[in-house]
Amino acid sequence: MLLQRRFEEKCAEAYALGKIGGFCHLYIGQEAVSTGVMSLLREDDYVITAYRDHGQAIARGMTPRAVMAELFGRTTGCSGGKGGSMHMFDAHLNFLGGHGIVGGHIPIAAGAGFSIKYRGGDQVCVCFFGEAAVNIGSFHETLNIASLWGLPVVFIIENNGYGMGTAQTRATAELDVRKHGAAYNMTSDSVDGQDVFVVRDAVEQAVTRARTEKRPTLLEIKTTRFMGHSMSDAASGTYRSKEELDRSIKRDPIELLRASLRDTKEFGDDEFATMNEAVKAEVQDAWDFADASPEPAPEELYTHILVETTSDTSPSQTLEAVHA
Repeated sequence: MLLQRRFEEKCAEAYALGKIGGFCHLYIGQEAVSTGVMSLLREDDYVITAYRDHGQAIARGMTPRAVMAELFGRTTGCSGGKGGSMHMFDAHLNFLGGHGIVGGHIPIAAGAGFSIKYRGGDQVCVCFFGEAAVNIGSFHETLNIASLWGLPVVFIIENNGYGMGTAQTRATAELDVRKHGAAYNMTSDSVDGQDVFVVRDAVEQAVTRARTEKRPTLLEIKTTRFMGHSMSDAASGTYRSKEELDRSIKRDPIELLRASLRDTKEFGDDEFATMNEAVKAEVQDAWDFADASPEPAPEELYTHILVETTSDTSPSQTLEAVHA
């Protein structure tokens, strides 16, 4: 959680200095969600997410160097510097993106779930998206088919209360979004996303259900982003009041975890200070690595557009080409 926080703070600095271009959506305040979820997944499980993906990529095991270099648009980035902030991807970690279209990636999660079931595996696919995506047709179509076919997918709504600058109350007729699960005969729940242990408990049940029963789950995890929707809008003062933000920050997931560990005498202030310095050094190393890495050559514009396949190419060779 701390690595994600310090990494995102450094991203904000890099964006302000022009090191990062395009869109940049920070995960500050939501770290308990990714941490709680990823801690329960196996290496062969699948993860797919939307565009607020830096923290989730790091929690899944992607190195800060690979993420920062991608943000800087460098060849050493996880997508070769061609994806940027919204398109983190690592086939070896089964991290299937980073997707920029709201709700557009949700059907892909069903595809991964179908692949698991077709092959007779016991992996699961976790799909993250925001509460605004529940108003998208692909969300409903995917939940229907996932329940009908019994696919091992955990659908996670990271509900931070705002779709860009629009409050959920202004855009969604049914605010209790977990109720959508009932329409598709799917187990659903709603939990506090600022407490990493609460997240773990809820996700553990959903993952077990997917792995052993081949049944999907719809899980709403209520959280708060402490920054604006992206680096282009203010954290407060426009669509969200400073008072509302201040109330949310009082339930900082990192501080809640620190307090819990301090109370049980498992992790004191000295240990935290040491960890904090180590994490800041790791993040600075990622910045230095990215800044020193080369930009893609102009001819890279024409690569990774199509996978070349012929009658002489086996499926395994095609898959190797995609991973290369």
